[in-house]
Amino acid sequence: MQQQLGPDIAHGRLEAADIASGFSDLHPPLEAHEALVEADRCYFCFDAPCMQACPTSIDVPLFIRQIQTGTPLAAGRTILDSNILGGMCARVCPTETLCEEACVREAAEGKPVKIGMLQRFATDRVLETGDHPFDRAPETGCRVAVVGAGPAGLSCAHRLAMLGHDVTLFDARPKAGGLNEYGIAAYKATNGFAQAEVDFVLGIGGIRLETGKVLGRDIHLADLRADFDAVFLGIGLSGVNALGAEGEAAAGSHDAVAWIADLRQTVDLAQLPVGRRVVVVGGGMTAVDAAVQAKALGAEDVTLVYRRGRAAMNASRYEQELAQTRGVHIRCNLAPRRILAENGHVTGIELERTREEGGSLRYTGETLVIEADQVFKAIGQQLVADGLSNETDGLALDGGRIRVDGERRTSLSRVWAGGDCVTGGSDLTVVAVEDGKVAALSIDTALRAAAIPAGLAGRLLDAATPLHAPER
Repeated sequence: MQQQLGPDIAHGRLEAADIASGFSDLHPPLEAHEALVEADRCYFCFDAPCMQACPTSIDVPLFIRQIQTGTPLAAGRTILDSNILGGMCARVCPTETLCEEACVREAAEGKPVKIGMLQRFATDRVLETGDHPFDRAPETGCRVAVVGAGPAGLSCAHRLAMLGHDVTLFDARPKAGGLNEYGIAAYKATNGFAQAEVDFVLGIGGIRLETGKVLGRDIHLADLRADFDAVFLGIGLSGVNALGAEGEAAAGSHDAVAWIADLRQTVDLAQLPVGRRVVVVGGGMTAVDAAVQAKALGAEDVTLVYRRGRAAMNASRYEQELAQTRGVHIRCNLAPRRILAENGHVTGIELERTREEGGSLRYTGETLVIEADQVFKAIGQQLVADGLSNETDGLALDGGRIRVDGERRTSLSRVWAGGDCVTGGSDLTVVAVEDGKVAALSIDTALRAAAIPAGLAGRLLDAATPLHAPER
């Protein structure tokens, strides 16, 4: 944050020990005995609903059985074979609305097997060995460019390298990891886990990482298509939606995504300034993460405001309850009208009450003001297509995102895409991982079908890849 600090925005509001407690591991890992006890609760269902609910189709009954039989390394490999970022997903996945919600014990008892915790137990055992569990296939001689080293790009790069292709992985930021490094709440991924997982992924070999390379500035899609046999775009959503409210540029008004990224890269959190009174606008995971972390830094009063009702919030019920137990006030049916400021600094936010009628949002005209020193905007992100501007005649967009088919092929030959940047993309790490894996398998099939030397593969694939494949 480069803005001038307001009079009530300061660091050191809490003692270092209190800050450390607020940012400690949200779910401490299971001990070996606890994992065995929890694994014993699994029914090992045939056609298990938990497996069907997992976007990456992890064989949940199998890996839990492997834990139960005392082979956690085998369990970790089972998980990582489907989801190479299974360690992070075990920490950040909304399991309460995915595998655990589908668990038979949830339906029978209201207490599902702790699948996420067991997944973390198994994957941590693998990472602790320092050995990569997978070997590369013989080199194919094919070269693939992966743009974006977030979950989708890392997943795609790893699978391609595992299949024997040479991968160059580009990212605009100084570090790889994408959302996992810069966007996840610090209390969900502690002790540098995101970078440890990146190192693990790169440990397969055959992947060259180049950071600080911005698409459209340092690298260009046309050049990548000319120099590589295939291209995967996992560029995420770097644009942030504006409130469109008066006073939005006042000091103390921040983009929540950028603030969380700053927080994640801050070594001493006691030195990160925060307001005494904080308002977060939004109803998703980013809004909750910003609100909870502002409170953990010492903000005395944190309010999350959302324009619709509680049931419409993208943040899960669990995340909403987490925010409330951490001292965050959640107020719904309030839409921002303007940010109030004095001498250029935020002093509050004016909101209008709303109601829903027949599924439509209605503005009532009734307003109220919440005093604030800081306002964080977390109302969604958008694709920045600057780096794609020279390719727009061939690269189809839909709803402001890249259109892909079921194999994550774009309308542009030899270009695949996945993650948040594609139409229908989700902000979930696990969905991005699946996109990267599916795209890698499709790329591998296309390259092998060409059955010619790598230097000529591009020309044949120009003809082989459909320009207008069925939409995802």
